[in-house]
Amino acid sequence: MAQHFLLSAKAHTLSVAKIARMTDQEARAVFQAIRWAKNDGEPYCPKCGCTAVYAHKTRPIWSCQACGAQFSLTSGTIFSNRKMPLRDYLTAVALFVNGAKGISALQLSRDIDRSYKACFVLAHKLREAMAAEQANTILSGEVEIDGVYIGGYVRPENRKIDRKDRRLAHNRSGKRRSVVVMRERNGRTLPFVFKSEAKAVPTIRERVAPGSTIYADEAPSWDGLSGFYETKRINHSEAYAVGEISTNWAESYFARLRRAEFGVHHCVRKQHLSAYAREMAWREDHRREPNGTQYLLVVAAALGHPVSREWKGYWQRST
Repeated sequence: MAQHFLLSAKAHTLSVAKIARMTDQEARAVFQAIRWAKNDGEPYCPKCGCTAVYAHKTRPIWSCQACGAQFSLTSGTIFSNRKMPLRDYLTAVALFVNGAKGISALQLSRDIDRSYKACFVLAHKLREAMAAEQANTILSGEVEIDGVYIGGYVRPENRKIDRKDRRLAHNRSGKRRSVVVMRERNGRTLPFVFKSEAKAVPTIRERVAPGSTIYADEAPSWDGLSGFYETKRINHSEAYAVGEISTNWAESYFARLRRAEFGVHHCVRKQHLSAYAREMAWREDHRREPNGTQYLLVVAAALGHPVSREWKGYWQRST
């Protein structure tokens, strides 16, 4: 029997212990090599792109000879105005990518010995940076469409006589949201959050190229796609797959999302659901890459992403 990729030596190229033992100078070297990889690790001005910069002797910053701007390793990135050592950020990213179903902010705070608030914001900043690669993605070819409802659990009453039919719309919680995923077979994954599956049709038409083949179930929400794509439908009450007709790729994504919700985070608020959905899409798309490669991709995405307008100063606005 062939060995699963995740159990093979090729999948394990990252050592969290080695990262945690880095000196400050080694951590700076890693940040510098990744952030300015296009210039062989040599710093250049993030404002004007000039490579004529000089380092200050008294502080770990550079100045641009062209525009005079001062910048550091993390200026203009999601790590801007950082308070933790660089080594702790690298360790946090390594722990973050090693969680196949994600990692909770509480566990991260225990692992790197930082406050829950700091780790909550850091994890969301990483999710924002990871999701940036999905921003302008257009899917094509064979694309599976499916939806799942997350949140809004209504606890049943103790006595049977007091219980209500939770299938009815007026007995559901307003926190209930539908995560609709568009997934290429052997390709990329795009999730979006809506109040209902039917509201996803315009977005699907924007993000799936004309001429693609859509695979979906028999839910009436997808009837509006038949006039724009070749659609192949599967009735799940009769079978999960009939020949090539199935939504198994989409279901695979939902399996990861559900396990992240139940087993890792336990509760996902509706205002953050989209961030968690995009994180699981990133993990699905990169699941066959070694964890060392995933680590480098996340660090590079974080250093290439601008300051987060949503998460900068989050606790000052929310407490």
